Amino acid sequence: MKIPPATRRALGRLTRDTSFLALGVPLHLLMGFLLFMVYGLVWEVVEGQDDSAPVLLGVALVLVVPTGPALTAAQRRRFRRLLGIEIARPGWRRPWRQFAYHCPAGLLLGGLETLLLAALSTGLAAATVYGWVWAVPRQWRIDHPGYTTQAFYVTVAGLAVLAAVPALAAALVRFEAHLAPGLLGPDPNEDLARRVADLTESRAGAVDAAHAERRRIERDLHDGAQQRLVSLALNLGLARATLKDLPPEALEVIDAAHREAKEAIEELDQLVRGLHPAVLDELGLDAALSGLAARAPLPVRLRVDLPRRAAPAVEAVAYFVVSEGLTNVAKHAREATRAEVTVTRLGGILRVVIADDGTGGADSSKGSGLRGLAQRVRSVDGTFRMTSPVGGPTMMSVELPCPT
Repeated sequence: MKIPPATRRALGRLTRDTSFLALGVPLHLLMGFLLFMVYGLVWEVVEGQDDSAPVLLGVALVLVVPTGPALTAAQRRRFRRLLGIEIARPGWRRPWRQFAYHCPAGLLLGGLETLLLAALSTGLAAATVYGWVWAVPRQWRIDHPGYTTQAFYVTVAGLAVLAAVPALAAALVRFEAHLAPGLLGPDPNEDLARRVADLTESRAGAVDAAHAERRRIERDLHDGAQQRLVSLALNLGLARATLKDLPPEALEVIDAAHREAKEAIEELDQLVRGLHPAVLDELGLDAALSGLAARAPLPVRLRVDLPRRAAPAVEAVAYFVVSEGLTNVAKHAREATRAEVTVTRLGGILRVVIADDGTGGADSSKGSGLRGLAQRVRSVDGTFRMTSPVGGPTMMSVELPCPT
């Protein structure tokens, strides 16, 4: 007879759950039994009626101490082999969490598991009561003429119990699976702290990788495409200067191509500086920001006070902040006539302040430029603040962690 797939899966789950619960009974009740024995021996020591009680108490205490870690290892193996749940090693910190699982919670779970297994056994016995009846002597059946009706009721009750056992077993297994990792595994706070440390380290690696990639792109553009454009512009300039006998239309085309080549060189140069200027690596943040201030379309007062250089990723973010900040001032700060940039290092913090004398009204929650700027700052655990009341002035403040 072929068993339907749904029934086969249900029987497989019931077999797994009952095996899991049956194996948990001795593991859960062992610690309670040992502690009950210790309690009885302590009582006998207090009463002083048995001279061997102190020795037995010492032996019992010696057994209790290693039993906790051994039970923890056995429980972890039970969850891994039967449920596929991997519980991390708890270590030796906060042993009271393991004790709470093995003693108070263990006694409760062991009692529930025993009741459930007893219900399963009773249900099986009741559902097969007709077989048990026919196994007794025939004279007993003759002396109890109403046994058929009673056996029917017992069979129905047994079937009802068997119908409820799978759901109850699954619920108890889920409860144990929810409870055990928090008590048998590491402290959730420690696990969270470790995950935060891992994420912080991985994010720092991603930031460094992105910074290195920007530097590579900058070098490739500067040494490759930019040099080719420079060579093209030189050749077009030589052609315009030497080929005087060409038709006016051809000279006009050469002149237009020469202008476009120079404009492309200028745009590419701005793109390269926006990615990662070479002067930032060679001379540091002060020289790179001086170049930004000199190229700004409005007067910029720059003050840089850095006793020593910061990490390359932090310098890159600071340069990006100043570059984008001055670009925003030039494009969006209405009636702004000057800007001021201050870069200082106070202990482990690199502080960048950009201010202008415009009419204000900027909103950092609107516009992708300011949001992107704030995200770039947060990528190195920095803080971004902006104040821009109506009427001005506008001030952008950025603090970047810069460990010594």
